[in-house]
Amino acid sequence: MRRLDREVMNKYTNQDILQIAMKQSALDINCDPADFLKSENVVVRSGVGPLARKYYKEPIACNLVSYGNNLVASVRDEYKELVEEYIGKFEFYHCFEAPNMHWLNERLFEKGHKICFMAEYYLPDISRIQVLSCAYKTRILEQEDFGDLYLPEWSNALCKDRKHLDVLGVGAYDGNILVGLAACSADCKDMWQIGVDVLPKYRRQGIASVLTSTLTKEIINRDKVPFYCT
Repeated sequence: MRRLDREVMNKYTNQDILQIAMKQSALDINCDPADFLKSENVVVRSGVGPLARKYYKEPIACNLVSYGNNLVASVRDEYKELVEEYIGKFEFYHCFEAPNMHWLNERLFEKGHKICFMAEYYLPDISRIQVLSCAYKTRILEQEDFGDLYLPEWSNALCKDRKHLDVLGVGAYDGNILVGLAACSADCKDMWQIGVDVLPKYRRQGIASVLTSTLTKEIINRDKVPFYCT
């Protein structure tokens, strides 16, 4: 049995993390956190506030978000009727399936838009964060350590276009060679996003799991909530 990280478990509960995430999503799409808990779908006017995640930029024609209870649609006024028709056609979870989204994409395309990202966001399960190890030494990296690492092999862990947001990382080393890197960006006030890269010849050895688990702990110990996007 792997040992659970008790230090992390004393920081937050899973419910705490979920509440923080819903609060942030509400700031991102101009709704109320309680909207994600309703049984019926909710449509609000699209808007990106000053506390939204840094990568959200106006204008956003339509943003559909679900936490598993319903669907919240943040929509510009001119597309409200179209989106209401779409989310009325299916159970909310079917609205995120590609064949169904073709219907929406075709109609948005007529208005000069098309579907962009379909993203799933992951939050840590505090009860399952483990103390992991691998065959390589790991080291905590701070922002000043990233200067020479903005290279293609680390492009998931670090973002060259938003260097100022990359705040913390964990590297795995084979001798003096960096072979794996997980890092996080301070995308908003309370939540930091993790990205990870491992050099091809070092993959399938558990390095990414060790790096992301270690970085998750470091983020939580700084009183932030880590998240991961695919």
